[in-house]
Order: sequence, then C-alpha cells, then structure tokens
Amino acid sequence: MTVAPPTALAPAAPAPGPAHAPASAAAARSSVRDLLRRAGVSLDSVTAADVLLVTSELVTNAIRHGGGLAAFHIEITDDALLLSVADTNPDPPLPRTGTPDRPGGYGWPLVQRLADRVDVRSHGGGKTISAELRLA
Repeated sequence: MTVAPPTALAPAAPAPGPAHAPASAAAARSSVRDLLRRAGVSLDSVTAADVLLVTSELVTNAIRHGGGLAAFHIEITDDALLLSVADTNPDPPLPRTGTPDRPGGYGWPLVQRLADRVDVRSHGGGKTISAELRLA
C-alpha cells in the first residue's frame, strides 16, 4: 500500500436497496471477507488488515456521521478491491481532532492513508465515498 495522497477514483455504483447495505461495520467486513474468499484472493496480513480497516471506517462513518448507511458495493478487479459506501448526508467528511471526553477523529485520515485512491461525490440525498485498495 502506498502512503502517497490518494488520487481521484470514479466511484463504483452502489448497489441499491437495503439488502445491499449491511447493518454494521462487522457485517460489511464479513461481506468483504466472503467476496475475497469466493474470488480465491489470498492476502498477506498487512493488506488484509488495511482492506478490513478501510471497510470498517467507511461504514462506521456513514452510520455515525452520515445519517445512516444507504448503500454498500464491493467488487474485485484484476488487482484491486473497489469499495463504495453511500450515506444520506451530502457533506464531505471533515477531519476532526479527538478530545479526552470525545475520542476519535482517526478514521478519515486512516482511510486516506491506506487506500490507493479515494473519491467523495455528493448527490441528491447524500454522498458516495469510493475507495480502491490494491490487492497485490
């Protein structure tokens, strides 16, 4: 994985409907694990941790800060995992600093650091954040 700033990425179209929106970050991670297994993709431990952490952070942020998870889409290309998360808040994510009484603020910077490409697009009724993570 690169630590260079991510470049623009055309978002994968989120699959519509509640059946495609996991109820939790844990369910989203499970979906990613299942897809990788079905595709026969074997990852080293660092890449696997990065993929699952980005998945978890994007879904958690949609639930906590984005008004709820509206859609979730994952797909594997030749050498990458494409992940799109849609929520109901059109505002882009903003970095924030945690405080002792309100910890946090690490998720969005982690996503930007770990993903090879990130794209945020506002649309009627919310936004879609897409991330690409190389698997090889």
